Amino acid sequence: MTLLAALTTHAELYASASGARTPPATVLADRPDALVVRHGDVVAKAHAPGTDARHLAARLATAAHPDLAATLLAPLAAHATRLHDRLVTLWPYGAPVDRDDPDAAPWEAAAALLARLHRTPPAELPAPLPDMRGPRKAARALARLRAATATTPHPDTPAVERAWSALPPWARAEAPAPGPPRLCHGDLHLGQLVRARGRWLLIDIDDLGLGDPAWDLARPAAWYACGLLGTGEWTRFLEAYRAAGGPAVPATGDPWPVLDVPARALTAQTAALAITKATAAGRALDEVEQDVVEACRRMAAVPPGPAPEGTK
Repeated sequence: MTLLAALTTHAELYASASGARTPPATVLADRPDALVVRHGDVVAKAHAPGTDARHLAARLATAAHPDLAATLLAPLAAHATRLHDRLVTLWPYGAPVDRDDPDAAPWEAAAALLARLHRTPPAELPAPLPDMRGPRKAARALARLRAATATTPHPDTPAVERAWSALPPWARAEAPAPGPPRLCHGDLHLGQLVRARGRWLLIDIDDLGLGDPAWDLARPAAWYACGLLGTGEWTRFLEAYRAAGGPAVPATGDPWPVLDVPARALTAQTAALAITKATAAGRALDEVEQDVVEACRRMAAVPPGPAPEGTK
């Protein structure tokens, strides 16, 4: 039995225990780092090969914590199971953001959820959490770029490498993050929100952990800096985060001294993955991918400045 077949059966068995009639299972995601299957109101996720069982258990316990019920989607089962040597978790289904209606994107909801997550005292969590994985994922993207272009050089690789090498060690996963560690999502984008129980909630705990909360604002900040997110959407997001008491940026004034480094890191990560995928497919970069690479060229020409003291 393949992993997909085993995961489907696992979801079907859990769903059938409720007695409800459900439609056939559907595959929601099939990537090297995650296989996700839905059967009715049950979602089964096979996590990436080599996922640390202890870290996943701590993340599951955090997602199930009652104090985070209005922030994180809680799992259906408290513990992961193992299928085909992959750790598998069970979740309730939630409706994703409508990609065909960008004007209705819940930027305010995403910001408020992040602010609540960041305000959660780490000492009150049910289990000690590992570091937030954002910087490590960025470093892994650069490693993939180097491997992909070692035998097939790409003309845009040097620009990404220069932007990456200018970052401080913590943003390259070579040192601890600055400031007191806070509870972070680690991979925030609108695909990480679902509507369940009548409210928006954050999903995907694979990168959940302790670190610099500015990292969770870095992707929309990077999109804004690259011209991929409009001023209106960025302003809505930032103002909603501040209104909800988010601690990642100062309550007033220019947030960019705090956001600059993580936004640069996410830009370099995005550019590295774009070049890696384009190289594998034997194609040129598309317009959006080229915009991100051009942002790396601009970043390399202006080194990042230090974050102001006392902002976190």
